[in-house]
Amino acid sequence: MPNIKSAEKRVRVARVRTLRNASTRSSVKTAVKKYEAQIGQGDASAAEAALRKAMSAIDKAAKKGVIHKNQAARRKSRLAKKLVALAGAQGAPAAQQ
Repeated sequence: MPNIKSAEKRVRVARVRTLRNASTRSSVKTAVKKYEAQIGQGDASAAEAALRKAMSAIDKAAKKGVIHKNQAARRKSRLAKKLVALAGAQGAPAAQQ
């Protein structure tokens, strides 16, 4: 346990930020899981809508500093590739982001 007042505050601040970061990470994971469920069902239009929500959640996490901007770009790229693959398998042109 810290004895210095400023160190006590750092502990409190770290606890609050940890909870906030966990919430943001959780929302990203949830959005990605919903998108992957749509991909699994093979519904390209519903998957496209879910992709927009997942990308938005990833962008928000990157903006807040919860994940690195390069990690956000990598995740978004991988999600988009899945939609393109699904659309290619169905024979329809995929939406370009």
